[in-house]
Amino acid sequence: MNIKEVRLIEIDLPLKKPFTTSQGTLRNRPVIIVEVKDDCGLTGYGEVTAFPTPFYTAETTQTAWHILTDFLLPSVKHLDHPEQFHQSVSTIKGHQMAKTGVEGALWDLYARQQKISLSELIGGVRTEVKAGAVISLGSRTAVEIDGLLAEGYSRFKLKVEKGKEREKIMAVRKTHPDLPLMIDANGMYGEEEVEHLISLDDLGLLMIEQPFPAGDFYLHHKAQKRMSTPLCLDESIESCADAKQAIALESCQVINIKISRVGGLSEAIKIHDLCQAHGIPVWCGGMVESGVSKAHNLALASLPNFRFPGDLSGSQRYFEQDIIEPYLEVNRGCLSVPTEEGIGVSVNENILHRLETRKYSLSF
Repeated sequence: MNIKEVRLIEIDLPLKKPFTTSQGTLRNRPVIIVEVKDDCGLTGYGEVTAFPTPFYTAETTQTAWHILTDFLLPSVKHLDHPEQFHQSVSTIKGHQMAKTGVEGALWDLYARQQKISLSELIGGVRTEVKAGAVISLGSRTAVEIDGLLAEGYSRFKLKVEKGKEREKIMAVRKTHPDLPLMIDANGMYGEEEVEHLISLDDLGLLMIEQPFPAGDFYLHHKAQKRMSTPLCLDESIESCADAKQAIALESCQVINIKISRVGGLSEAIKIHDLCQAHGIPVWCGGMVESGVSKAHNLALASLPNFRFPGDLSGSQRYFEQDIIEPYLEVNRGCLSVPTEEGIGVSVNENILHRLETRKYSLSF
């Protein structure tokens, strides 16, 4: 791949409004953009979507910066293909989001070198994917849903508080009785609340996402065998090995694949293929990220077993100003899969540097 330089640019993206879950509130979204340049001047872009605090996974923006600068970046020098990156950093345990940022930039660059889109490179079959919306705890739910319906969104995920799930769901059902709804628990239930979770089975939800803590396949199995509502695993799936366990233990009926949570596109494709072979539908999760990650997500979601609308939204869903051009836009409820080379978008360097909080570069 003839890598000549790698750059990190940490930026702080202001949100249009606070994004609130049961685990905390975001008002700004810091991310790390990874740029990989070859000797012909081509650039590939990736994104590290770790949060400032370790509420979602153990990683943070600060730990990712440390792992990137001290361990990961030197590993890209002699690669011929992005899939080799995982093997080259196999002695570094964990740090999936940091790894994803680097591998994403490598995939983008490699597709640009091959002069094809990333979707085509990985075997995507869709030219557009349906958009799904996430509605935070701090939202004016009914007003936000009306606006999103007008834009054509076809699946709605509610962030909920424990003990108030039915109240929030029924409030939505009162004004939108046929709305395709799911809830995201972010692992907030414990063993003592299995019966409470099962009591939500009559609400006609598309699925309940990650009700129990990450890594607890037993409780998910225990609840799923008594429920008709599909349980979907999110934080529990950090690798293809995790997905194998979940399928073998019948802990879920759906899996959410987030590229950044599983360590990169290579592992995400493996999970997709495994789930497809076992008849487990998947969908693409989001991380309140910039357009760089969104473009990577669209390429992944073009694969055939992505059967539910994902947490896929346009560039201006959360931000007044994205860092990419052209913007990704929802049209009649769908997002077009970019067909230009690589991830199909470029980064606006002026905006990037205006939002920059720190940077680092390594030349070979």
